[in-house]
Parts: sequence; structure tokens; C-alpha cells
Amino acid sequence: MAGRRGNGPRACATRERIITAAERLFAERGVVAVSNRQISEAAGQGNNTAVSYHFGAKEELVRAIVRRHAEPIERARVALLARERGCGSVRDWVGLLVHPVTGHLAELGVPSWYGRFGAQAMADPGLREIMVAESLSTPSMRDVLDGLSSCADLPLAAHLERSEMAGQLMIHMCAERERRLAEGVTTPASTWHAAAVGLVDAITGIWLAPVTPAEHSGSGSAGGSRG
Repeated sequence: MAGRRGNGPRACATRERIITAAERLFAERGVVAVSNRQISEAAGQGNNTAVSYHFGAKEELVRAIVRRHAEPIERARVALLARERGCGSVRDWVGLLVHPVTGHLAELGVPSWYGRFGAQAMADPGLREIMVAESLSTPSMRDVLDGLSSCADLPLAAHLERSEMAGQLMIHMCAERERRLAEGVTTPASTWHAAAVGLVDAITGIWLAPVTPAEHSGSGSAGGSRG
């Protein structure tokens, strides 16, 4: 990792405190709005250059946060794939996409920040590339996406569009549930598992919805846009 200094227990403990503080601040305020100085102070570091000393650029700190969570999510998905090998429906594959993430968020307890951090990072064009590379390009994710592609019979344009819709729904619904839990606000689903079932239902519906032929796509009902 660029900028990493020292591998002793003290240096590792400092990096972990910085990662934890940065994840919370990024989740609550957005990545761009948080300075290295604020992260260092939140991590209890008297040296305001601690972030740059241990991580170099802010992008490397974001990468470290993603990797902290991507690894247990990957292990959970690999285990599910091993148990569910041979599944063939769209819903089966969507479940393999959703449940490892919501299960991990459940294990983090309340409050947690990774769901909101993910939503903030995915909204930034530069950081989005890091999120995709670290959490969406793992071997198990490729297996799931390949399986989903094989049983979702869609034209390429519709496939790409619905993949984006599904990803946005999952990211922002997880972030919103995490926010409500942290604030003690009632959530529609009583547990993360129940929230996952609802997400699987909705995302499956996105993938299985009919595709309007291009020649009819501009002739919607009254009130539809023609622009």
C-alpha cells in the first residue's frame, strides 16, 4: 500500500484506528468534505500528518476501508456459493449477491458506517473505480454475475441498465437502513435478513421485468416524457 510506514504492532494499531475514524467520518459527511487533519484528530493522533504518513493519498485510505469489509463479504459469498452450487434461477443468483453484504452489515452491529460509506464513495467518480475494483471484481462476484447473466435473457443494453439499477438500489437501501438504525428510527424491515429478502424480491423483479421494444419506448402513457 502506497505511503504505508512500519509493520510493527503499534503502527498496525494506528492504521486500524485511522481506518475506523475515516470510515465513520466519510459515511457521515462525505469523502471530499473530510480532511486528513480531521481524520487524524478523530483517530486520537496528535500528529496531523498521520493519515498521509500511513496511507499516502486519501484514495489509498479509501481502498483500505473497502478491503477491510470486502474480505469477510467475499468469504461469506464463497461459502454460500459452495452450498448453493447448481442454483439456476435469477432469484437464486440475486440472493448470492445480496445476502453476504446484508449479513456482514448485521454482524457489524449498531451503529455501523460501511453502508453509508459505500454510498458516499460510489457517488464520487474517482472513488467509484476503487469500490468496483476492490468489492465488485472478486472471484465470487464474477461467478455470481456470470450466473446472473446466463439466466437473465436480456438485450445487452437492458442488461447493463438493469445491472446499474440493481446496484444503486442495493447500495442506497443498505445505506438508508444503516442510517435509520444508527439514529434509532423505525425501519420497514425488522432485521437485516428481512431487509435482504425484500431487496432480493425487488432486484429479481428488476431483472425479470419485460423489455419494451425500442420502437415503442417513446410512446408512453399520458404524462410520459418524449424529450
